Amino acid sequence: MIFEGQQRLPALSNFNMIKAFLKTDIKYCILVDFQLAQIGEVIELLKSNDRKVLVHIDMIRGLSADEYGAIHLIQNYRVDGIISIKPRVILTCKKRKVIGMQRVFLKDSISLKRSLEVIEKSQPDCLEILPAVSTPVINYIKDKLKCEVFSGGLLSTEEQVQACLNAGAIGITVSKPELWLPKKTN
Repeated sequence: MIFEGQQRLPALSNFNMIKAFLKTDIKYCILVDFQLAQIGEVIELLKSNDRKVLVHIDMIRGLSADEYGAIHLIQNYRVDGIISIKPRVILTCKKRKVIGMQRVFLKDSISLKRSLEVIEKSQPDCLEILPAVSTPVINYIKDKLKCEVFSGGLLSTEEQVQACLNAGAIGITVSKPELWLPKKTN
C-alpha cells in the first residue's frame, strides 16, 4: 500500500512546520514553497529523523520543474517521491523508481477529460486531485484509471477531510497542522 497506509500527507512550507512535523510520528511529508538553496538541508534534517520526503517540484523556487529537475532531486537528495502536474516528471520518477504523484486541477468537464487522457499515458503511482471539493469525481477517476487518489487544496475542517475519504480518496494532502492527524474520538 502506498505511503504505508498513511492517509494524511502534511505539506510543509517553512521551518516552523518542519519542527511541528518532527514532533509527530507521521512518516511521510511533502515539501512545498522552499527555495532550491534550502532543500538539501531540509531533506537531510527530515531523513536523519527517519522521515520519507516527497517534493512538489512545481513549488520549489529556483528548481526547474521538468525531468532534469526531477533527476537532480532523485540523484542528489535521494527524495522518496515527487509531485508534479507534468507527465514527463512522473515518467522520470517511474524510470528512477521513486513515487510519482500526478497533481490535477479539476475545474470543469474539459479539464477532467484532458486530465484523464494525460494520466492514462503517464500512469502515476497515485493522483492528487485539486480542489478537494471535487469529491463527486473521485470514484469515477479511480474506476476509469485504476489509480489511487488523494484529495488536496482548500481543506480547512475535519469534516472536509472525512468527506474526501468517504468519497473514495485513500488520503489527503494538507498544509494545516491541525489536520495532519485524525481527531481522537472518545
